[in-house]
Amino acid sequence: MRAASVSDYRELARRRLPNIFFEYIDGGSYAETTLARNVADIEAIALRQRVMRDMSKLDMSIETLGQKLAMPVGLAPVGMAGMYASRGEVQAARAAAEVGVPFCLSTVGVCSVEEVAKAGVPPWFQLYMLKDRGYMKSLIERAKALGCPVLVFTVDLPTPGSRYRDIRSGFTGSSGLSGALNTAWDGITHPAWTWDLFTRGRPHTLGSVVGAVTESRRVTDFLSWIARNFDRSVTWADLDWVRETWDGPIVVKGVLDPQDARDAVKAGAQGLVVSNHGGRQLDGVRSSISALPAIADAVGGDLEVYMDGGIRSGLDVLKALALGAKACFVGRAWAYALGAGGQTQVARMLGTLRAELAVAMILTGCATVSEAGRELLDRDG
Repeated sequence: MRAASVSDYRELARRRLPNIFFEYIDGGSYAETTLARNVADIEAIALRQRVMRDMSKLDMSIETLGQKLAMPVGLAPVGMAGMYASRGEVQAARAAAEVGVPFCLSTVGVCSVEEVAKAGVPPWFQLYMLKDRGYMKSLIERAKALGCPVLVFTVDLPTPGSRYRDIRSGFTGSSGLSGALNTAWDGITHPAWTWDLFTRGRPHTLGSVVGAVTESRRVTDFLSWIARNFDRSVTWADLDWVRETWDGPIVVKGVLDPQDARDAVKAGAQGLVVSNHGGRQLDGVRSSISALPAIADAVGGDLEVYMDGGIRSGLDVLKALALGAKACFVGRAWAYALGAGGQTQVARMLGTLRAELAVAMILTGCATVSEAGRELLDRDG
């Protein structure tokens, strides 16, 4: 099957990936209510179709935090992408650079920040605040030395949400002989993935934090260590601690409330991501798209407002821009594409988003994407 949409990449990834990794990408926390809302609430928004306008020239580019993007889309941090395709973070970063959009590397990526930076454009670097502040400081120093342009500080994970699919699949809570047999069977029944990952994809560690977890052998061991080391004591004052080492732009990721957005401004952040962690943390909260307008109205003039959660097409991107986002970050969309076939498929998926965005712009009369506003929405639709 040749993928025509993000849902097609999802199906291709489902076929190619072992069940434990597909479910890890695809699932949310608890009953997955918020995961479903992220998509459904965007689908419910109607664009306002306009005709007989000169749409012969379109400008999809934006400038943000000192960078010019070819379109208002970036690749959000996704954990363990190197388990979906060999050296997955490197492949995704190359695809993003090819298209002209940013790639944000997760703290829990298989490939280290050094490996990704050496492969092309230094990534935006996503930071989880762990209890080991000495190691966190060294991580920030490494990202800075490599020329990473933006630090993305994720604040909605002081403790991991419970993800039932991961328990059912054996990804978490499975150990001993049963866990080993589960893993072996998944590998045997997915030979293309196994060949790719075990001939070209080693080592299977979490590259950026490997020095802190010397006793671990498997990726799931690293995740267990990180889960034990999330720091619940973090407050806005900790941004001052980060600033002691990092002097570039800081984007706070995981904001759903306007007051938290105002606090991010007071703390000196240069941007924020309206996000509920893709529905993977506190289930039952509102969707990212429904939280976006109030946050954009509250702080949009003071810092850059981005959004992630539920973006499945270029039409969705334009809806988010109309409601106040400067750009959208996609997570599952690129993880599905990577799982479906690596760098080539990620680049194709981004091309699909670009083509869909072009159609949406033309048929709403929006020639310049940076000028997208709420007039593009049909309030009666």
